Amino acid sequence: MTDSATPPIRFDTPAGLALEAAFDGGRLTSDGGLPWLAEVDGELGLCAALAARVPEWRRGAVAHPLEALVRQRVLQIACGYEDQDDADGLRSDPLLKLACGRLPETGGDLASQPTMSRLENAPGLRDCYRMALALGEVYVRERGRLAPGGAPERILLDLDGTDDPAYGGQEGTAYHGYYRQRMYHPLLVFDGDTGQLVTVVLRPGSSHASRGAVAVLRRIVRWLRREWPGVEIEIRADGGFAAPAVYEYCEAAGVGYTVGLVPNARLEALAAPLAERAVSESEAAGGEKVRLGSEAAYGAGSWGRERRVVYKAEAQRVEKRRGAETLANTRFVVTSRADEPQALYDWYVGRGGAEGWVKDYKRALKADRLSCHRFRANQFRLLLHAAAYCLLDALRRRLAAAGLERMQLDTLRLRLVKVAGRVRQLATRVHLHLASSHPGQDLWRTLAAERGSAP
Repeated sequence: MTDSATPPIRFDTPAGLALEAAFDGGRLTSDGGLPWLAEVDGELGLCAALAARVPEWRRGAVAHPLEALVRQRVLQIACGYEDQDDADGLRSDPLLKLACGRLPETGGDLASQPTMSRLENAPGLRDCYRMALALGEVYVRERGRLAPGGAPERILLDLDGTDDPAYGGQEGTAYHGYYRQRMYHPLLVFDGDTGQLVTVVLRPGSSHASRGAVAVLRRIVRWLRREWPGVEIEIRADGGFAAPAVYEYCEAAGVGYTVGLVPNARLEALAAPLAERAVSESEAAGGEKVRLGSEAAYGAGSWGRERRVVYKAEAQRVEKRRGAETLANTRFVVTSRADEPQALYDWYVGRGGAEGWVKDYKRALKADRLSCHRFRANQFRLLLHAAAYCLLDALRRRLAAAGLERMQLDTLRLRLVKVAGRVRQLATRVHLHLASSHPGQDLWRTLAAERGSAP
């Protein structure tokens, strides 16, 4: 008996026999690595924590508990199925059913697209706020497990904003002059040492990069100090967060900061002697790159007082149409740290890691697929994609701790999760037959070996 009503598709092959393909394989899955995602979710309690904040909009008996709905949606996103419509086919995937608490053969199908749409429109903004708190609480629990003795001495927070292009006239979208598009402008906070996603906040498209940063920091600092009263906290951010309110909050709260500054005429004049020296040294070295650092007390008109500004000047010979020329560029940061200028700027450049994490979040997890009409539904969707990121990232960190090379999340998903398999429900167990030739078997063996020692 076939599972497909469509006729087979024929292909000619160089092997001498034609190939016929049809969707009649029965209880197969293309996501054999789902059990690893489900296991990590169970350990973190992530989907359960989010589902506990989703209001029940249904009346009477329900076919799909809220926790199962959230888990189905998050696992689909983690597997690369970001569209709600994907649920119509995946609702009968035997391994996804098992991961969501249903037996692969005798259990009922999971939720369809219309139910997923109603789920994403159920939470209000206050519910989304409570879910963001839950996401942060999960981060704090896991961060404690990663630290020696269960308590980190220092937490570095990397702040970044990103553009999420609009798909239409969604609530809250607006034209942003810098990005030159109609968009949302989410704020993301990562742990700069571990790469964990701490929280995400959706903002209107015309928002300044620093909008809401102080409110979000205040909330995160409160979480961290409630859990670890003596922890040292500092932030690192690009020039979009160069706002007096950010510095003033950090100074009042005892939070360290290093924030990029957008160059202006006063700053460029301040750095001009260093830039001239860098050019001179580069020319003397035959055009090789020269990097120099310095510092000064500087106060913008809106600051109210002077602060420490560290700057670097970099010079190198550049080939141009009219011949070679030695050019210099300068960069500036305002900081509360006392490090030597070049060492401090090199440390600041490390925030480029956060840009890679944002790329993972948007490209591998499709977090820019904010196509719901309501602003609050898109905030909820952003949190669902954040949960999927956290699951894959937890697996990535476990593999890296075991000595494997750190991978982008789409590469990890391809090697670990996208494994073809046949699912059989037996009387005493469910058996998953995986593709014998799949190249990701070493990842499976590593995770299995690390099970007992995983944080």
